[in-house]
Amino acid sequence: MEQVWFSAALWLILALIATLLSIWFRISTALSEIVVGTVAQLIIGALIGTEVLGAKSAWVGFLAGTGAIVLTFLAGAELDPGIFRTKWKESMVVGLVGFFAPFLGAAAVAHFVLRWSLPASWLAGVALSTTSVAVVYAVMLELGLNRTDFGKGILASCFVNDLGTVIALGLIFAPFTMRTLIFVAASVVVFAALPFVTPWFFRKYGGRVSELEAKYILFLLFGMGGLAAWAGSEAVLPAYIIGMVLAGTVGKDHILIRRLRTLTFGLLTPFYFIRAGSLVSVPALLAAPLAFLALFAAKMVSKMIPLVPTVRAFDHVGHQGLYYSLMMSTGLTFGTISALFGLNHQIITAAQYSYLVATVIVSAVVPTAIANAWFMPKHLLPKAEAIVRPIGTMAEDSGE
Repeated sequence: MEQVWFSAALWLILALIATLLSIWFRISTALSEIVVGTVAQLIIGALIGTEVLGAKSAWVGFLAGTGAIVLTFLAGAELDPGIFRTKWKESMVVGLVGFFAPFLGAAAVAHFVLRWSLPASWLAGVALSTTSVAVVYAVMLELGLNRTDFGKGILASCFVNDLGTVIALGLIFAPFTMRTLIFVAASVVVFAALPFVTPWFFRKYGGRVSELEAKYILFLLFGMGGLAAWAGSEAVLPAYIIGMVLAGTVGKDHILIRRLRTLTFGLLTPFYFIRAGSLVSVPALLAAPLAFLALFAAKMVSKMIPLVPTVRAFDHVGHQGLYYSLMMSTGLTFGTISALFGLNHQIITAAQYSYLVATVIVSAVVPTAIANAWFMPKHLLPKAEAIVRPIGTMAEDSGE
C-alpha cells in the first residue's frame, strides 16, 4: 500500500511543478501539465523505469477518468441556456464546420498519404475532428472568459463539434446492440427528468455539511458513465450532456460549482492531463516523424482554413476571430477516447495509436499556446490579472 502513497506523492509534485511553470511562463495549467507528463515519462523512464510513474495503473486511470468526466460535466454546466438560444446559429455552423472539415481531411490524408486501411483512416478522421472541451474550458476558466458571451459561445460551438464526433464514432464503429438501445432509452429518460428532479431534490435535502449535492452529481456521472461503458461506449460521453441539461440549475449554484472545481482542479485533472502527456510514445514518433507531422498538418490545416472565414462571418474579426478558431482547433479528451476505442477494437495498430495520441496532445498544446501568446482578445478579459492566476484559486470565477 505504501507504493500507492509514494506514487500519489510523485504525481502531485509533478502537478505542483506544472502549476509553477504555468505561473512563471503565463501559460494554461492544463498545457503545462501535459508537457510535464511527457517530459517526466521520458526522464523517469530513462533513470528508473517507466513503471515507476504508473500511468497505466488502475487507480491512476480511475482518477484520470474521473477528472475527465467531472471536467466535462463542468464545461457542460457552463453552457448558458440563454447564450445557446441566442447563438444557436453560430454554434451550429461553427461546430459542424469544425467537425466535418477535419474529419474528411484527416481521413483523406491517413488513407491516401499514409496508406492506412479504410477503417483506420475513418478512425483517424474521427479522432482528429474533435475540439478539446477539457482544454478549452480550463483555459476559459483560467482567463475568466467563461463569464463572457465570447467564451460561452466558444464552449457552445465546442459542444456541437464534439457531439458530431460522438455521433460519428457511434454510427461508424460502435456496434448497435440491445445494450446500446437500453443505454439510449435510459439516457433519454434521465436527461428529461434531471431538470425537474434535481432542483426539487436540492431544495428539500441540500445545503448541508454532508455535501449531498456533490454526491448526487458524482452518482449521476458514475452511473451513466458505467451504463455507457457497459453499452460499448465511453464513460465520459454522457457527462457533457448531463452538465448541459443541468446548466440552468446546478450551473447557477456558484458555491456548488466552486466546490466541484476545487475537487476537480486540485486533485483530479492533474492526473488526467499529466497522464495524457505521459502516454505519448516519443520513440515511436522519432521512428516515423513524417506520419505524425502529416496527421498534425491535416488536422490544423483542415480545421483552420474553413473555420477562420466561418468565425469571421459571425463578426469575430481580427485577433478575436483567430483566437476563436485556434481554440476550436484544439483536441484532447474525445480524440484520445476515439484513438483508444480504435486500439481496443483492433481498428488501428499500436503504432497508429501512438501517432494519433501524439497528434491529439500536440494539437492541445500548440494552438492554445499560439492563441494565448499572440491572439488573446485582451479587451474581453474580465480582469487583466486573470492571465497569471492559477486555476484553483480564482474566487472571482465562482461568481461570489
